[in-house]
Amino acid sequence: MTHSRPTRFFFGLHAQVLIFLLLSAAVAAQSKIEYEISFPNAAHHEAEIVVTINNAPANKPLEMRMSRSSPGRYAAHEFARNVYNVRATDDKGVSLNITRPNAHQWNINGHRGKVRVSYTLFGDLGSGTYTGIDNTMAHLSIPATFLWPRGMDAAPIQVHFRLPEAKWKIATQLVPTSNPEVFTAPHLQYLMDSPTMLGELRFREWPVQSNGKTYTIRLAINDRCSDKDVDDFAEMVKKIVAEQIAVFGEAPDFDFGTYTFISNYVPQIGGDGMEHRNSTSLTSSRSLRGGPRANLGTVSHEFFHAWNVERLRPRSLEPFNFEDANVSGELWLAEGFTQYYGNLIMKRAGFGGDDANFARGLGFTLNAVINTPGRRLHGPFDMSQRAVFEDGGVTSAPNNSQNLHLSYYTFGSAVALGLDLTLRTRFPGKTLDSYMRELWQSYGKHQKNYAPTRPYTIADLRTSLAKLTGDAAFAKEFFARYIEGHEVMDYESLLAKAGFQLRKVRPGKIWLDAVVREQGGALMVAAPTNWLGAMYKAGVDRGDKILSLDGHAVTMAADLQAVLERHKPGDTVAIEFEQRGVKKSAQVTFLEDPQLEVVPFEKLNQEVTEEMKKLRAQWLNSLIGGQ
Repeated sequence: MTHSRPTRFFFGLHAQVLIFLLLSAAVAAQSKIEYEISFPNAAHHEAEIVVTINNAPANKPLEMRMSRSSPGRYAAHEFARNVYNVRATDDKGVSLNITRPNAHQWNINGHRGKVRVSYTLFGDLGSGTYTGIDNTMAHLSIPATFLWPRGMDAAPIQVHFRLPEAKWKIATQLVPTSNPEVFTAPHLQYLMDSPTMLGELRFREWPVQSNGKTYTIRLAINDRCSDKDVDDFAEMVKKIVAEQIAVFGEAPDFDFGTYTFISNYVPQIGGDGMEHRNSTSLTSSRSLRGGPRANLGTVSHEFFHAWNVERLRPRSLEPFNFEDANVSGELWLAEGFTQYYGNLIMKRAGFGGDDANFARGLGFTLNAVINTPGRRLHGPFDMSQRAVFEDGGVTSAPNNSQNLHLSYYTFGSAVALGLDLTLRTRFPGKTLDSYMRELWQSYGKHQKNYAPTRPYTIADLRTSLAKLTGDAAFAKEFFARYIEGHEVMDYESLLAKAGFQLRKVRPGKIWLDAVVREQGGALMVAAPTNWLGAMYKAGVDRGDKILSLDGHAVTMAADLQAVLERHKPGDTVAIEFEQRGVKKSAQVTFLEDPQLEVVPFEKLNQEVTEEMKKLRAQWLNSLIGGQ
């Protein structure tokens, strides 16, 4: 008798919870967006897609959008051009009127809450950005594939992939269900971030322990290589994964326990790598057959993004805007630091070759940063914002990118190199690894609703550098000069401390800033000349015909080279050229070739001190096992 009242209370509470759960499930079912995609005309690169909207906003048209941007891409793209045969019906199967307020949107009028939209999609360029469909596979970039209802971003989503053949399998970060063809996403942002590959796939997977949990790392391969090639590649990927976890001290808390490398290596695919929250899309026409190592660099770059930009994310990209280009001034860190670490991790894991090979890559980076004209105008922050013009966006008009643009990948990689060596040599015990861990703990580790709770700003990055070094003045100066400004660090001095020399490749040799080609018996300038070059200063431009140099007629590249070999930097000669039908003459003062390279001291018979060896080992050697 003493328990009668609490018992009645328990059953009453239990009933309330049950009713709440049932009502919640009913609401979710009503608001859920359902996709179904099939491939009856795969030979001609088409998919048939049906979207069912169960609870469209009342009293106004349903606005169905096609994305104009894709996660990991910053320029605008015209995915809507591959959508056609769009139809809509209501819950009774009655056709609904469709209007087009713009090229990317279909407004559906007169609905009563439930709408069924169907359309045909064309896709023949599988990559991290675009969708590719044929009789052997479907590589789906979701923003390039699915229409979505505006204003329903928070609605749960279900996707049914109708496999055309029983032997096909599915690789995706979408959440699996009891039906192997059906997956779910918690909301629109997660769906758009979830590339999916269908085909005769092979899988390899292994466990990783971190955060008190066990995660599954999964490799999905579409390739005509042997099983041994797949096995060998998987073993290499394991080493990359372990080294990258060592940088941050822990793995990301993968939302559904699994991270998938979606790897498509077939001849008809477009070369690309694209990061996503719990997966990455890796595409290359280069098979693993006989040489699995060749595709490993992209793996290293993209997996680093599982921390950097997927969770450690700039505020300028959160949330991602699917209706327009996404402007961010922090891509020098999001992409550039990832570029640096992609190569560094390859070296640490034993796949980067010897020190001379690693130095060669550093030379390519530093040569581009130091000698690209645009660096005189724009620092890493400003150059990152130019991504909306340079990141694979559609363009047809001539432009001056050759002089204006320096890739934020390259620029950021050079910044990372300089900061890493500065920290190692100026602040004992501090490294770029330390800085990345500091940023991770402050801005990346904590997530809510599949997004960072605290996306960072450039001010946050500056503050974290001050916190790490204990030197606010250093952090302020570093960002002012090398991030928001456009100065370059003293790489020659920094590299020398690790036993590497930055030097000119061709000292005393002439550099001519004109890309020329032989055309119709004449020598034509094929690209804009370089702002810093002798030909630019003489007024020579793209499309000009070079007639003579130093009094000698030039009609072939060999003629031009013969003149250059008779001179040295500092010499001034006459040039005659035709520019848009008008003959012109000018003086050209030859300049020394500024091209740079990085070489280990050992190759130059210079002493490598014990201090240099120690610094180099701490920088380039594996972190596994506390080394």
